[in-house]
Amino acid sequence: MYNFSAGPAQLPGEVLSRAKEELLDWHGCGISVMEMPFSSDEYREIADAAYGSLSELIGLPDNYHILFLQGGAYAHFAIVAMNLMGGQAVADYVQTGHWSTRAINEAKRYGRVNVVASAESSGFNNIPVYDDWTLDPKADYCHITTNETANGVQFHRFPDTGAVPLVADATSDFLTRQMDISQFGLLYVSAQKNIGPTGLTVVIIRDDLLDKAMDITPSVFNYGLQAKNNSRINTPPTYSVYIAGLVFSWLLGRGGLTVMEKINAGKAERLYEVIDADDLFHCTVEPADRSMVNICFELKNASLAEDFLREANSRGIINLKGHGVRGGIRASLYNAMPAEGVDALIEFMQDYSAGHSGKAITGAESDS
Repeated sequence: MYNFSAGPAQLPGEVLSRAKEELLDWHGCGISVMEMPFSSDEYREIADAAYGSLSELIGLPDNYHILFLQGGAYAHFAIVAMNLMGGQAVADYVQTGHWSTRAINEAKRYGRVNVVASAESSGFNNIPVYDDWTLDPKADYCHITTNETANGVQFHRFPDTGAVPLVADATSDFLTRQMDISQFGLLYVSAQKNIGPTGLTVVIIRDDLLDKAMDITPSVFNYGLQAKNNSRINTPPTYSVYIAGLVFSWLLGRGGLTVMEKINAGKAERLYEVIDADDLFHCTVEPADRSMVNICFELKNASLAEDFLREANSRGIINLKGHGVRGGIRASLYNAMPAEGVDALIEFMQDYSAGHSGKAITGAESDS
């Protein structure tokens, strides 16, 4: 079975096996991590290990904090604004798809939002050219979504916004490639793509941004207060942090992000090659801006889509249905998706195409 879900996504088999072994009794302490007081020495050990492994993976600069919080990226669309709009109450946003649009709508509740660039006119099939952005040098921050899971576009280089902090929702491509953390004032990430189960949101924030929050910001979502209290103002999502720590260790054991980036690029390149070479399939995203982790494409004969999905399911290739805003097919190639899964998908696509010769455009049965 190969699970191409965009999220919650599959986890590494080694991580699930380790979690199963430790489910009832963590390291001989007699209880499960799910039962553990978050103030206990045992949980502190788990959280500290996760923090240390993630810091090593991403090369965390000394002037940054990692926070393990709740809420999911959707909640942090608002929480980021509350934490960073305490100055001018003005922020720049780049609109590249479904999730950046939602981030814009939430931020508008707390201040003035400048949409400095948008790909809406193209159907969100590209990243707006940086030279055309209309940035405000006095904005509190500039927000991007590094990878749009619903639309299949991705930033392959990040803009220099000067003195204005660059803020990113990096939920779907975090840890799939190397990123220079010092380019960002703040990164926030929902766990359920490449880190672990739902419930955990990782926030990576530069120290000088910890005291910018609006007065209305709840204490549990005040980044500065959480940083001072080691993410323990309230009960953290303890089990999700535990699984995240196992995933971070798994990534380090595989060679870190340099290795993962090479593997992930190879998986995506092979799948795009098949899509581009076959008349049955079509990807509308501009090649330079195609996502490495969420490959969105269509069958040129849209009437075959449901049949394609049924046939894929019967072969153990599941959760390929595209997001509701875009439709079509979506194969999510996160870190836990093995190369064998991509091989299986490619083999199925080639078999399906061979069995539907002549139906690519018209949908008619072949005369032969």
